[in-house]
Amino acid sequence: MAKPRVFISSTYYDLKHIRADIDRFIKDQGFEPVLNEKGNIPYGSEKRLEEYCYKEIELCDILVAVIGGRFGSESKEADYSISNIELKSAIEKNKQVYIFIEKSVAAEYRTYEANKGNAEIRFAAADDSRVYKFIEEVSSLPINNQIQHFESAQEITLYLKEQWAGLFQRLLSESARQKEVNIIEDLKNTSKTLNQLVSYLINEKSRGDQAIKDILFSNHPAFEDIRRKVDIPYRVIFQNIEELNQLLSARQFEIGEEFDSWTKKGFISWKRKKELTFLRVAQEIFDEDRRLKSYTPSEWRTDWIELEEDFDIPF
Repeated sequence: MAKPRVFISSTYYDLKHIRADIDRFIKDQGFEPVLNEKGNIPYGSEKRLEEYCYKEIELCDILVAVIGGRFGSESKEADYSISNIELKSAIEKNKQVYIFIEKSVAAEYRTYEANKGNAEIRFAAADDSRVYKFIEEVSSLPINNQIQHFESAQEITLYLKEQWAGLFQRLLSESARQKEVNIIEDLKNTSKTLNQLVSYLINEKSRGDQAIKDILFSNHPAFEDIRRKVDIPYRVIFQNIEELNQLLSARQFEIGEEFDSWTKKGFISWKRKKELTFLRVAQEIFDEDRRLKSYTPSEWRTDWIELEEDFDIPF
């Protein structure tokens, strides 16, 4: 089963014990920690080593940034350390970020603010004034700047525990809310269909039977079923298998052949390219000419269209 991946970003030598404690905490939560010193970042020979750290952040869900008194290894970008760029990369990629600053460094940051123009001043808590310059940059961000001060790893892990519990509760709440939204959407669609039906029958009495067929087809249950399963943000409509295949091809699905191992008897099967996601549509909903048959919502069976996803693939 896929787990949330948490990237721990900080300088190493001064904060290695903090990193080890956070590593254990993340594992205790059932998440997957990503630390450079544990060999969690695969390096290649085509790019600078630091580039692989930034690339790994793309594959993580959360970044925990710990800022202490050491500036750390310089990045190829002037005035930034590698740990600075790791945090900047996570923010740019809109990852969930938590920032912790050592209390002695945070206290001396006020001195930095009052003496930014003084090149002669020396700081006791930080080995480089660029530490404070970066804190100033992060503090000014309108979002993703949840900054906490700490003296021990326990303060960090306690805060993360409370935050992640809150995220989980919000997820459950939003999931329940989504069910309500879906019910409302279904009611809106039903109401719209009834209004259309009344309008057609009043204005076109001479072709009442055909009007009903037109309304039923324009609101075919298959359209909404496929739209939801494939997560298409706009209305779906197709008249035959060829048009359905064109629609799915635009969503990176390719149709299967009879000899493909992932096809299913009695179904037309599609596989999303580069993913283990399969969409299968029952052949019986099409006639001999491969055209879509008409169905009312009460006649429709949910097992005629199925989506299969392999959730064990890491993300």
